Amino acid sequence: MKLQKTLRKLAAGDPVRIVALGDSLTQGWMVRKGYLDFLAEMLEKKYPDGEISIVNRGIPGDTADGGLHRLRRDVCDADPDLVFIQFGLNDAFMGVHPERFRTTVEIMIERIRSDTDAEILLVTSVPVMFERMDAATGEFYGLLESIAEQEKLPIARVHRYWMKKVNAGIAFGSLVQHDQVHPNVEGYRLMAEAIMEAF
Repeated sequence: MKLQKTLRKLAAGDPVRIVALGDSLTQGWMVRKGYLDFLAEMLEKKYPDGEISIVNRGIPGDTADGGLHRLRRDVCDADPDLVFIQFGLNDAFMGVHPERFRTTVEIMIERIRSDTDAEILLVTSVPVMFERMDAATGEFYGLLESIAEQEKLPIARVHRYWMKKVNAGIAFGSLVQHDQVHPNVEGYRLMAEAIMEAF
């Protein structure tokens, strides 16, 4: 699945508005430059004639339920061409039931489709190197992959991209902040690279 309308607009130099809905990873927690900043630079380089605006609707600590609650105000009313949905990490940490998470994301997709003409890109979050939490977050990322297949949506598999880099020799600790979860600047750059694969 590809972002056909968005790619066509970018290639033609038409205005494109991206609204990124998510948690602290979307917001860019505790860094001078988050993944949306890197992504803007990468998109401008690839589509120099494009007119791209990115609206950051990330809130630290938010879950899919929170995203659904603020969907109309933060996303639909912004008249987006493309919407990123990035949740799962806090849902796993807070013990949200996986089926509740799945249903909530599906409702978000349905409402975006009914209230806007926007395309949708699902975005997984980063891997977590604590065994118990890695299994939990992995389940939620798997749900996003399943939803993408079911709804015929593209998905940016950030967690897989990161692990590919780690397995190639990049130290995991060089990509995260002191909490071993939130990306540092380099980690956010890799996150943007993973998302750029959809473009």
